[in-house]
Amino acid sequence: MVVLGMGRDGAGASSGGGARPRRIGIHGPPERGHRRTVPATEPRRRRSLARVPTRYDMDRDALAGILADEPRYRVDQVWDGLYRQLASPADLTTLPRPLRARLDRELPAALEAAAESIDASGATVKWLFRLDGGARIETVLMHYRDRTTVCVSTQAGCAMACGFCATGQAGFQRHLTTGEIVEQIVRAAGRARDDGRRLGNVVFMGMGEPLANYERVWPAVERAHGALGLSARHLTLSTVGLVPGIRRLATEDLPVNLAVSLHAANDGLRDELVPINRRYPLSVLVGACADYVRAKGRRLSFEWALIDGTNDRRSDARQLADLASSLPLPAHVNLIPLNPTPGYPTRGTPPDGVRRFRGWLRDLGVNATVRRNRGADIDAACGQLAASARADNPARVAVGRAEWVTAPAR
Repeated sequence: MVVLGMGRDGAGASSGGGARPRRIGIHGPPERGHRRTVPATEPRRRRSLARVPTRYDMDRDALAGILADEPRYRVDQVWDGLYRQLASPADLTTLPRPLRARLDRELPAALEAAAESIDASGATVKWLFRLDGGARIETVLMHYRDRTTVCVSTQAGCAMACGFCATGQAGFQRHLTTGEIVEQIVRAAGRARDDGRRLGNVVFMGMGEPLANYERVWPAVERAHGALGLSARHLTLSTVGLVPGIRRLATEDLPVNLAVSLHAANDGLRDELVPINRRYPLSVLVGACADYVRAKGRRLSFEWALIDGTNDRRSDARQLADLASSLPLPAHVNLIPLNPTPGYPTRGTPPDGVRRFRGWLRDLGVNATVRRNRGADIDAACGQLAASARADNPARVAVGRAEWVTAPAR
């Protein structure tokens, strides 16, 4: 889906520079001023293409079925271990050793770490995960001064075909299961804990269009809220404008945030940038957004990737301001400097143009912010690493100024 940034609270990665990364040798101490790269260490478990349910595909009732021959309190122990302790079954020392071994065998992990990279500041971590069947997805963890956020993927690839998007250029491979989505959150929560932080926000803004995989994404949202204890107001779903999904989301009990990847405020330009607009033009999309705002009583955000000479003119600002102010609660506008991708030659708006565009919006009464750039030195915008992994040697992937140590495909 939208692959230009990672969330309303400032998770994007732009084409700009950033601090030089530091390298840490796998067998040696860190050297100042270099990138840290980490090899994948978790062995891959082979599973059939029928996709045996993984540990986070199980809801509580399904887990109780697996543990039907055990005392009833075992369900609570295992559930607490998976979602509160963030532990694998093999590490649940409250369980008998034979049961640990059985659960570890019957409930395998869904994600194999193919690569991991950390930016120079240590504040942004990006994983490339290999799924059953060989597809790859990306997950990004971001630490800020006052919060920690993870951006998760919901599909391998994307069918929305937005030309400026690295994931869209790659095409669609498959939907992620609920367990594959939830496991990204759990892994990020565990890393945050190891870093002395607490994961507080999840943005479903990674690879894929969340509302095109609604049947699996919404249970993942409910699991993040119920089992992991995250506030619904700290969960954000993004969409390029799938109107049926927006209308369905408006009927759900959890008041999650909605971010609409707009990028153009007239149908002619949006047809080019976001092809789904031909099915759900702006009048239909904005109507669905208005109904969502009325149903939830909360403002939504419009995501706007600034493309030099394309959607960063004063006329674009006026059209965007008109749309934002037409909703029952005026929309917040999140401006995102475009990340360059090999398949899209147009460059992002330069910094002075970004500031100018924001100024125009503010003069028109629009609440507009510029997404902070995070992880530019590790290609933290969605789809970039996966695209490189397909193009390059799968055992060693060069990404911009970075090199990721990866696990060989099995």
